[in-house]
Amino acid sequence: MQPRAVRPRTCDRTTSKAPGGEPVTETAAMKAHRLAELREFLMSRRAKVTPAEAGLPEGGRRRTPGLRREEVAVLAGVGASWYQWLEQGRDISVSPQVLDSVARVLRMSSAERRHLYVLSGLNPPALVVEETGGEMCAGLKRLIDAWMPYPAHLMDQYWNCVLYNDAAAMVLGMRPGTRQNCLIDFFTDDLYRARAVHWEANAEILVAQFRSACSEAPDDEGFRALVEEAKELSPEFAALWQRRDISPAGLMNKQLEHPLVGELHFESTQLRVPARPDLVIVLHTPLPVADTVRKLEWLSSPEGRRGSMYPLAG
Repeated sequence: MQPRAVRPRTCDRTTSKAPGGEPVTETAAMKAHRLAELREFLMSRRAKVTPAEAGLPEGGRRRTPGLRREEVAVLAGVGASWYQWLEQGRDISVSPQVLDSVARVLRMSSAERRHLYVLSGLNPPALVVEETGGEMCAGLKRLIDAWMPYPAHLMDQYWNCVLYNDAAAMVLGMRPGTRQNCLIDFFTDDLYRARAVHWEANAEILVAQFRSACSEAPDDEGFRALVEEAKELSPEFAALWQRRDISPAGLMNKQLEHPLVGELHFESTQLRVPARPDLVIVLHTPLPVADTVRKLEWLSSPEGRRGSMYPLAG
């Protein structure tokens, strides 16, 4: 059934959430700008889709490229007047289901679909991981390797370790034979626990950050299975998980005691990969404490590598 066209609303202020969680009131000027962007965005997407791509006959030469508004409305299963109002940037009621239909007809990518939601005044859906090809993986590996002699690694949404550089192997103890999951290994890898100076304090932060990651996908069975595994393997994790603390991922200070060079201090930073929302880059930046930079440079030198007690990555 086609949605009924809804007359424009007279309300000129809405409330949304800022990234920090504080309420933000959308003024009339802000709304006018958003709706103007919506109009231009929809027109540009419609112009890019040919009738053949939409499964329609060419029907002779067209004065303007792309689909007609009426064709988009029919293919999306919405009323012609409603779609016209939407593309004109008028303030009408929209639903996720209808926006998804429009996005499908206009052959929008996951990022474009999210943009459509935002311009329409709705909370955007989760990004869908799209095939990016081998070049993306190769580029991320170059980035991780270029962070040498400082530790860096790449993990997926479940905190499985995907890539790590030699410094992460020498300093953090990342190596074949472990679970290769940053959450599980934090609690179960004796090598890492022996090196982590403030392990208990960082464990509290880590579990709160992982619960925050889980909250982004509350129905994801992968997160649930990992939590159950961690609870079974570690009573300490189970106790911290029960506290239900939440902390956004970002920065964490770490102090390690390395068997060859002694005290090391880092600031660990998590960075999202926009083109791959399922991946997170974790960079360990040395702090100006205890001569950490010089020690890391020595560990990466031929002499330091020969003296390393554990096998290197890759």
